Amino acid sequence: MRLLCFQAKRFAWRPVERTLADAAPGGEATEVCDAVVAFVHVERTDVAGDAVESAFRQTLKHLKWLANKRALRTVVLHSFGHLGGDGAAAADAQALLERLAVRLSGTGYAVHLTPFGWTNEWDLSVHGDSLARVWKQI
Repeated sequence: MRLLCFQAKRFAWRPVERTLADAAPGGEATEVCDAVVAFVHVERTDVAGDAVESAFRQTLKHLKWLANKRALRTVVLHSFGHLGGDGAAAADAQALLERLAVRLSGTGYAVHLTPFGWTNEWDLSVHGDSLARVWKQI
């Protein structure tokens, strides 16, 4: 798992183009304020056998840690297969992101998933301190 996370003042996205034939409709343009925005690249090894539980727990812990550093209660999960590595199958990556969303929601976070299988237009405003931009490889 590779994560590029931001403590965002504001993040807006709009679905532009479907990239997976079986992707759900892209939905409407959306904007959130005061959120952790996680660009997530799920790798094949993250969803293989017992590794999925470890990747899930470590990612969940990292996202909560980063959110708590600024008392943020909103998390955006964005599938971003451009962070390198050997990417997982689309269905496996989507399932892991959806599972993270359910778990975070269950612990009091407002969670948004950008449309899976779509390219999106973004507008991102990030806080200025170094912790507002965090790269993590799990």
